[in-house]
Amino acid sequence: QVQLVESGGGSVQAGGSLRLSCQYFGYDFGSGYWGWFRQAPGKERAGVAVAYTGIWNTYYADSVKGRFTISKDNAKNNLYLQMDSLKPEDTAMYYCAVHVGYIGTLGSWSLSPKEYHYWGQGTQVTVSS
Repeated sequence: QVQLVESGGGSVQAGGSLRLSCQYFGYDFGSGYWGWFRQAPGKERAGVAVAYTGIWNTYYADSVKGRFTISKDNAKNNLYLQMDSLKPEDTAMYYCAVHVGYIGTLGSWSLSPKEYHYWGQGTQVTVSS
């Protein structure tokens, strides 16, 4: 059974940092697209960072570029999102997700939630001003 389990969320003040983890179980995902998404109350879920693991490459939403970093540790079956210089507008539930297989070069399409097959349950991030 495929499982993605996020952790590492919490409450921080603006300017602080958090590191989210997504541990995955139950499937040899091989090459694919791994993404972090977020959803604030009353808003649609949106992608913030994506990595293609066939040949490591990353893509970020403009709103987080230069502040967030996506990484992956295959030995530990973990995907990470390092979030620095956090802002109140980063407050949301954060989800990890994976698309197995190849679609094409990373681009804005890769931040669309509809492209992803498997999802975790989410971890809450709250940033206070």
